[in-house]
Amino acid sequence: MANAPRNAHALAATGFALFLKNQRQWAAPPLNAAEAGAFAAAMETCGYTSAQVLPHAGYLINLANPDDAMYEKSLASFLDEARRCIALGLDKLNIHPGSHLKLTTPEAACERTASAINSVLRQTDGITLVIENTAGSGGLIGSCFEELRMIRDAVDTPSRLGFCFDTAHAFAAGYDISTRDGFLRTMDAFDNTVGLRFLKGMHLNDSRAAFESRVDRHASLGDGLLGLEVFKCIMRDERFQNMPLIIETPDESRWAEEVQMLLDFCYIAI
Repeated sequence: MANAPRNAHALAATGFALFLKNQRQWAAPPLNAAEAGAFAAAMETCGYTSAQVLPHAGYLINLANPDDAMYEKSLASFLDEARRCIALGLDKLNIHPGSHLKLTTPEAACERTASAINSVLRQTDGITLVIENTAGSGGLIGSCFEELRMIRDAVDTPSRLGFCFDTAHAFAAGYDISTRDGFLRTMDAFDNTVGLRFLKGMHLNDSRAAFESRVDRHASLGDGLLGLEVFKCIMRDERFQNMPLIIETPDESRWAEEVQMLLDFCYIAI
């Protein structure tokens, strides 16, 4: 994990995301003091603070799973990852809200996810749990802002809850953010439904999937169906200047180019 700050610094990135363990496995060795110390040293050397980091939880976790055994397994893994964040001096953990697997209602799934969040918050201190909007395929909840609000309203400590806005997911879910006006309308809808005060980060991804397709397929910036206008809007908007803005695009060889392009957008009038 100590490589994460160094890799981000090599890209001239002003923030970064990382996984706290193998994101496609349930089990992981306990985090030891040496690993935590090496991570803290790399953070200091590279000039990052926790405010610039948005860790991502593992992909196997499904906080909305209607199967009790798998729900408990997901909850245990989620709690472990939250504790890993705290041990590393990080104060946020990003996670997908989960899927009802088409076995129950979205309302019941949102309640189940909120219950998991409440459980982890009761057992930890100093960490904000950040729920990400989804594209909506396969029974995934959180593709519409109303479902994110359902989760928010069922969380006992909303001051420790946040949301992450993924551009590709939003577009695939039916929010047309490909134009400046469309993006601003979408942000107004998010503010009115969920609240911009809860926004703790963004994922900046172009989309290979069509508008309203419900399919999650990321593209390099400018190579997808979103285009660059939305990213210019985000980089010039003061509301998003003090939060992690994370690239999750598929071509690693272009990350440095994409970071620089986004930073350059800060100085382009729109």
